[in-house]
Amino acid sequence: MNFSDYQAKAMRSAHVKEPGELSTLQNAALGLAGESGEVADMIKKVSFQGHSLDKAHLAEEVGDILWYCALAATGLGMDLDAIAQGNVDKLMKRYPEGFDAQRSIHREE
Repeated sequence: MNFSDYQAKAMRSAHVKEPGELSTLQNAALGLAGESGEVADMIKKVSFQGHSLDKAHLAEEVGDILWYCALAATGLGMDLDAIAQGNVDKLMKRYPEGFDAQRSIHREE
């Protein structure tokens, strides 16, 4: 499955009146914050409270984050494939030989 297919299928379960609608972006932003918080809380419990890592549950939460990314893309009126490609292009420009700590510290914008 590619991101465009995912976006189309995932958005069947979203309430989006029109792409570009502010309320869609608000829902996406708040949903991303909430789901990211759930992921962070799981890692906190594993790291500091003696819980074991439930990979299946963590994968579900990452999937929820992906759903909200698709909603954000839809809210922007953009294709998630194009956003993903733009991100890869940016990273390739920033780290042409792969991640480099010095390039990260002394980043050229």
